[in-house]
Amino acid sequence: MQTSFLTLLCFGCLTGVTTVLFGFGGGFVTVPVVHGVLTATARPGDAMHVAVATSAAVMLVNAATAALAQGRQGRLRRAYVWPLAAYIAIGAAAGSLAATALGDTALRLLFAAYLLVTITDSLLREGFLSVAHRPRPEPLGRATITLGGMGIGLVAAALGVGGSVMTVPLLRRRGLPMAEATALANPLSVPVAVAGTLVYAVAPTTTAGPGQLGYVDLTAGAALLLGSLPAIAVARRITGRVPDRVHSVAYVLLLLLVLIVTVSLGV
Repeated sequence: MQTSFLTLLCFGCLTGVTTVLFGFGGGFVTVPVVHGVLTATARPGDAMHVAVATSAAVMLVNAATAALAQGRQGRLRRAYVWPLAAYIAIGAAAGSLAATALGDTALRLLFAAYLLVTITDSLLREGFLSVAHRPRPEPLGRATITLGGMGIGLVAAALGVGGSVMTVPLLRRRGLPMAEATALANPLSVPVAVAGTLVYAVAPTTTAGPGQLGYVDLTAGAALLLGSLPAIAVARRITGRVPDRVHSVAYVLLLLLVLIVTVSLGV
């Protein structure tokens, strides 16, 4: 039990750093970690659903905390947050409901496939690793805001990963530097996290263990947040100092690392 707590605490620190630097909110880290801890402690059951649900709850706190801090630093372009966030929320509600109906194996495969597609797209399609200099970033079109927003919410909530892996490439290709694109991913992840947490918390489950609210593991979530919140406070002091090219390459490498861990753990 102590080992599991320390594991979650350490990875919680990592989620705090990735929330600020990459806008992940924690999903890509917390999903495989929580799944691994539950499996190792002989609590498989609906382990993947619990991992996704707990990830959504942790993401809600992390993303909201980082968004408030980055907003005070003037890193958030409001035109890219609203009304896109509203359509993301609509898609997130549908995605969370769909995820509760999916089998555990299907959810694991979708999570791994989602990582692979994102990495491939970032490496092979121009406009992510580096962006051409533009006098001003391009605005988001109506179709991107409405249909794109709902699609982002649908996929992100179903997999418990926030919207960073879709919003960051989207904003990069509009000409935003990585520091701003990743900062914007946090407020855009909040509606995904809210919808996901609410749906999973009230969803009926026959395998709920002690300390669970629906599918949300409150104990695991608390351990992760105990590590992530102090890390967010420290990491926000260095954001913006990382060179843009280094920032974008590190983003893809981190996704690749999570994919390798996910596959090796059987998530």
